[in-house]
Amino acid sequence: MAAKQSSNLMAKVGVWAYILGIVIAAILGVVSWLQGDVSISPSIVGILVVLGVVVGLLNISDEEVQMFLLGSIAFVVASTGMASVFDGLGLTALQIFMSAIAIFTAPGALVVAFKALYQVAHDD
Repeated sequence: MAAKQSSNLMAKVGVWAYILGIVIAAILGVVSWLQGDVSISPSIVGILVVLGVVVGLLNISDEEVQMFLLGSIAFVVASTGMASVFDGLGLTALQIFMSAIAIFTAPGALVVAFKALYQVAHDD
C-alpha cells in the first residue's frame, strides 16, 4: 500500500510540475505584455528547466515515450520558430510565452530521450 501511495504522490508531483511550468510561461507572457519588453531571467530559466525534468521523469510512461518525443521535438522546433515570428511582428508577449514553453519542454524531452536510449541499449 505504501508503494501505491508513493506512486500516486509522484504522479501528482509530475502533474503539478506540468501545470506550474505552463502557468509560469503564461505569467511571463502577461508581464511582458503589461511592461513591454521583458527578458526571461536565469533564475526563471532554471525553474522551468527543473520543472521540465520533473515532468519528463514522472509523467511519461514507457508506452508514451515515442509520442512524447515526437510531440516535444515538433513543439520545441515550432515554438522556437514562432517565437522569432512573434518577435518580428512586435508581439513580445507571445514571443516570451513561446520561448518559455520551449525552455520548459526541452529538458523533459531530453530526459525521456535518455530513458529511451537506455531502454534500447539495455534490451537483450
